[in-house]
Amino acid sequence: QVQLVESGGGLVQPGGSLRLSCAASGSILRFYAMGWYRQAPGKQRELVAAITAGGSTNYADSVKGRFTISRDNAKNTVYLQMNSLKPADAAVYYCSAKRIGDDYWGQGTQVTVSS
Repeated sequence: QVQLVESGGGLVQPGGSLRLSCAASGSILRFYAMGWYRQAPGKQRELVAAITAGGSTNYADSVKGRFTISRDNAKNTVYLQMNSLKPADAAVYYCSAKRIGDDYWGQGTQVTVSS
């Protein structure tokens, strides 16, 4: 069993930055592929960024060059560094941990981008 807790969301002005954290407990995170998803009101949940157990990353086209996903296996934590934020990035951001047969989600953290 894996418990995921996101933190780091909040209100930021357009052009600003935030770093989201996803702390895992209950299992060893390094065996899991990790992802950050987001869901805005009235929209479907979408993948923002993902990192495999081996460290390979991929990003949604809308965030390439602005967001960076990373993992610290020693701290059992995954991060999402978000720069040059836009109002379109506003959403609830969710962390996920996946491997064959397992699929875990955090409770989400709100990101608001507004002046």
